[in-house]
Amino acid sequence: MWDTNPQQFWLRGERPEHVVAYDEQLGTWNVHGHPEIVEVLGDWGRFSSDVTRLLPPTEGTMAEGNIIQLDPPEHQKLRRLVSHAFTPKVVADLEHRITELTGDLLDDVTGDDFELVRDLAYPLPVIVIAELLGVPSGDRDLFKAWVDRMFESTNQFSLKDDVAKQQEELRDSVEATRPLLEYLGEHAAQCRRSPRPGLLNDLVHAEVDGERLTDAQVVNFAAVLLVAGHLTTTMLLGNTVLALDAHPDQFAKVRQDRTLVPAAIEESLRFLTPFAVLARVTNEPETLGGVEIPADQLLMLWIGAANRDPRRFANPDVLDVTRDPNPHLGFGRGVHFCLGAPLARLEGRLALGVLLDRFPRLRTDPDRPPTFMPSPNLTGVQSLPLLTD
Repeated sequence: MWDTNPQQFWLRGERPEHVVAYDEQLGTWNVHGHPEIVEVLGDWGRFSSDVTRLLPPTEGTMAEGNIIQLDPPEHQKLRRLVSHAFTPKVVADLEHRITELTGDLLDDVTGDDFELVRDLAYPLPVIVIAELLGVPSGDRDLFKAWVDRMFESTNQFSLKDDVAKQQEELRDSVEATRPLLEYLGEHAAQCRRSPRPGLLNDLVHAEVDGERLTDAQVVNFAAVLLVAGHLTTTMLLGNTVLALDAHPDQFAKVRQDRTLVPAAIEESLRFLTPFAVLARVTNEPETLGGVEIPADQLLMLWIGAANRDPRRFANPDVLDVTRDPNPHLGFGRGVHFCLGAPLARLEGRLALGVLLDRFPRLRTDPDRPPTFMPSPNLTGVQSLPLLTD
């Protein structure tokens, strides 16, 4: 299915013929123009996040409480429950903890056996988000196994398949998420019996319109926070090091002027966008990019492609750590703008800074090439062996 994936066009520096086009094979509409995607993400009244209404009913899906698939006002109600944990002050106060964790993790790096994802890019953000949630960060190997399984498929879901096949694929997805949901459900039950610090406890005891969240709402919301809360930063950090290594002139600029680190993080998000696609549904017939789209159609918004749109970015296939402005969509846009964006940016900035302090000659290992996330919806290294001397 990868050959039909629009992501492959922009990764090769190519441009699809149309910025909005119907995919006959999958029964979806591919959108990969920057202004078109901005239009969609900025108007939830026309373009809904509730894609589940187009899917066949399947027992056990993560629909209930999944903030990613909710529209206002329900979306804002749930988002407010945890927004206090991502305020500028709370995030800034985590700087010491993140720097400390980065140093501790790099202290364990020995000899030439340095693999960035295993040794830093995965454990750092997962420890931080686990501590925020109030679940044991020592269980991170379990989290990784579960999340890897969730994103191991290279297939794309097709609305052109018959209902039975769609339900089979959805059940497979449910089975992949079940261990994580059961784990969070057990910890939520412990919070009910004995309150403790953390966002999971906050969700368990929160009220929306005078009612407590259901078990499914609590667990699904917490799962989104745990998965998105670490996966974005894991891919961001790996992608940034890989992109800089592939562009020695840009890497030299960052090494010489550390004030460019935040801009390098932003350019990495544009150049290799971790979550490459978002989904929306048309509520009514719409015209987008000059193309007429009926109501109740699934739009696949290729964020990664939009971040290479030459109508918005000069020299879009060139990594430029001095790019300004840089209106990339790596964290989304509109009401669903990534809640954890400030935290991901802080983690990326601090970790990259410590890496460059520790290893001034940091570079990829030509004898051990990187591997990449298998999912067509993600752009990120899965492993990145490095040399340090």
